[in-house]
Amino acid sequence: MAVSREELYAEVWAEPMTKVAARYGVSSSSLARICEQLNVPRPARGYWAQLDVGKAPAKPALADARPGDALEWTRGDEPKRVSRALPKPPAPPSPIPLRPRTPRGQVHPLIVGAREHFDGARQSDSGHLRPAKRLLVDLFVSNDTLDRALTTANTLFTALERHGYGVALAPRDQHLRRPAVDERSGGGRDRGGYGSWSPDRPTVVYVGTVAIGLTLFEVSEDVEVRYVDGKYVPVTQLPVARRRGSYAHDAWTHKRDMASGKLCLRASSPYAVATWEKDWREARKGELASKIPDIVQELESAAVTVAKLVEEGERRAEAQRQEWERQREQWRREEAERRRAQHVKESREQLAALIEAWSAAKQVESFFEDAERRAALLGDDERAVLLDRVKRARELLGSVDALQRFATWKAPDER
Repeated sequence: MAVSREELYAEVWAEPMTKVAARYGVSSSSLARICEQLNVPRPARGYWAQLDVGKAPAKPALADARPGDALEWTRGDEPKRVSRALPKPPAPPSPIPLRPRTPRGQVHPLIVGAREHFDGARQSDSGHLRPAKRLLVDLFVSNDTLDRALTTANTLFTALERHGYGVALAPRDQHLRRPAVDERSGGGRDRGGYGSWSPDRPTVVYVGTVAIGLTLFEVSEDVEVRYVDGKYVPVTQLPVARRRGSYAHDAWTHKRDMASGKLCLRASSPYAVATWEKDWREARKGELASKIPDIVQELESAAVTVAKLVEEGERRAEAQRQEWERQREQWRREEAERRRAQHVKESREQLAALIEAWSAAKQVESFFEDAERRAALLGDDERAVLLDRVKRARELLGSVDALQRFATWKAPDER
């Protein structure tokens, strides 16, 4: 059962959290986290004792949902689609600042604790990290670039929030997507996502109410490598002796896409009905951080574009839905007509069979009646024997009653 922000707000201020939590089968600490996720204020410790003596503080109002806030909670985190208004960019000339989620000088919540999940993560053949945990900030980088990527992401996120644009993992109930990333500088054949990594939910920034996906990845470049000690190593990183192939097992070299140390920020539309992407790539390592002020401005402008694309996409989707409904209704009518024609055919065939059987039965009945008339002219013993045989023959063939047979017939509308 889904619980809206408004319903949860009313319940936690009507009775203690322990009672509300027990009703939903969760702990009070879990319910507190749910309230935090939904941005629902809850009573402070000691509130109910203060209320009993008339000294409780005033109940705070339920604030409007911020962009990115979940609108409801479902037991077991089962996703449920919620009807939402079309996303809109902030009204000019400037957005109304939201309460920053990250105070100045602090690390953004998406970055806090992220490193421990990347440390020790599996590496793809290109050197990119693939952590087991997927509810993470959207980074796809190598171990050598991880620290700089986390710092760059934190700088970007806090800069966006200072402009009033919240950055968060997309709420489940918004059903936003994260398009696949091809980190190869030159692209190539579709590899079906092999070797890549993607988070469970996209990292998005809300410009107004427009969500824009953010992915920070390390570009890979085609370089000469050797397979050494179970992994591919660029030839330029090998000792001089191995570069010259002095070791027999190192002699085979070939080209392969490997992490280059250069970062790329990809902004994309997370809406299924709208496709839009923009990349900011480093020509030199470390230069992406200096582009962040310009990136913030470009994302502001992009929100207008994405909002229009979503509106157009929703119109197309609605037109397709209506066409599908029209086609489905046509199929339903055609199927109903096919079944009606089939039922008429079956009714006619059954009726014809009944009439034919009745006609044959009448001939049989005439035969039996003639036999009985002739038996009446015989002596008692011979007549008794013949009538007994007629009785047994009637029982063998069954009833010839026309009404009894007709009662088994089904009209077309009875089928």
